[in-house]
Amino acid sequence: MPDLIAAARAVELMYVEWRRLRHAGLRNLQESYTALYEQTRMFRFYTSDVVPGVLQTSAYVRAIMSRFATASRTPDDLEQAVATKMERAEVIHSGNHRFVFVLEEAVLRYRIGDAEAMAGQLGHLLSVMSLPRVSLGVIPFTVERPMWPVESFRVYDDQRVQVELVSASVNVTTPAEIGEYVRTFAELQALAVYGARARALVTTAIAAIG
Repeated sequence: MPDLIAAARAVELMYVEWRRLRHAGLRNLQESYTALYEQTRMFRFYTSDVVPGVLQTSAYVRAIMSRFATASRTPDDLEQAVATKMERAEVIHSGNHRFVFVLEEAVLRYRIGDAEAMAGQLGHLLSVMSLPRVSLGVIPFTVERPMWPVESFRVYDDQRVQVELVSASVNVTTPAEIGEYVRTFAELQALAVYGARARALVTTAIAAIG
C-alpha cells in the first residue's frame, strides 16, 4: 500500500494541467520555475516549435503569453509575467550554469509575433551564441537524419525532464526515462550545426522576414 500511494503521488506531480497552474496567474506560473533554474547547473534544451524560454526576448515572450492570457482567462498580469520571465532568463549570464541548446531550423522560421518581434528574437540568438557558457546548435532542414523531430523537452542536471504539452506540463523523474531523453538529446545534438554554419541559418532566417 505505501508503494501504491507513493506511485500515485508521483503520477500527480508528473502530469500537471496548465489550467491548474495558470489559475493563480501567469506571473505565479513563471515564479514557480525560479528555484529550479537557480539550482540547476547543466541545462539541455531541445526545441522543435519555439525558441527556448531562457533565450526569448520580451516581445517574443509577450506574443506567446498573450495567447494564453486570452485563452485561459487568467488574471490580468501579462506584463508582470513577462518581466518575471525576463528576470529569470538572466540566469544565463550569472552563476555556475552551462546551457546546451539544440533547435530545429523550423524554430527560426515560425513567425511568433510581428516581423519586428521575430527579427529581434533572431538577432538575440546571434548575440547569445558568443556567450562562453552557451552552446547553440541548429538542425538544418536538409540534414539526413536517422532521428526525426520529437516533442520539445528540457533536461535539468540528469535529475528531471520537463515536456510541455498543449494541456499539461509533464515532469519526468524516473531514471530510466530520463536516460532515454538524454540519449535522444545526444542523437539530436549530433545532427546540429554550430558556429558559423548555425549563424548563417539564423541570418538567412532574418533576411527572409518580410
